[in-house]
Amino acid sequence: MLPRAPGVLPRPPEGSEVGKSRTPSGRATYSRVVSGVPRRVLVVDDNRVIRQLIRVNLELEGFEVVTAADGVECLDVVHRVQPDAITLDVVMPRLDGLRTAARLRADARTRHLPLAIISACTPYEVETGVAAGVDAFLAKPFEPAELVRVVRRLTQRDQREQREQREKRDPGERGEEPPSVEGGTPGGGRAAGLDPAPRPAHG
Repeated sequence: MLPRAPGVLPRPPEGSEVGKSRTPSGRATYSRVVSGVPRRVLVVDDNRVIRQLIRVNLELEGFEVVTAADGVECLDVVHRVQPDAITLDVVMPRLDGLRTAARLRADARTRHLPLAIISACTPYEVETGVAAGVDAFLAKPFEPAELVRVVRRLTQRDQREQREQREKRDPGERGEEPPSVEGGTPGGGRAAGLDPAPRPAHG
């Protein structure tokens, strides 16, 4: 088990596996880490099967994944986990995904984090999510390739914004642009950024 330091959670050694089931205390746990990839995603969903599905598909593409079972747990661990992006379900106990997004945006420490709603949203929920600052929507059921595309686009945007902030502090520092992400929506799932396409809610 990784030591629980009071500060930021350390990244596990490359190639290690420290997965563990969620404990009653609500602490988030690390999933398998793919060697050499630093991007970390916090996956928030009350459905254990969906959490596992998202986690496995992101891990296969080289992401590091931490999971939380609802919005309360997300807000509890986000400052220690320091993710590069967060995915949120809408309907969850204690604190739903839309209110969680609003609270993340209201906190100066997390307002910059890319947020994606992964749920079967109603038009009202999409409007509320956009108003709360959600960056992308992916309807359930989704295609794994589309999930990866959405998350990769958000983490690349976060990398680009961090680089631009560094360049403002040091004009002499420059980096290469991240590779572009192909568009299109395979299969039944559909992602959206500024032009979301909701489906009837099923949870």
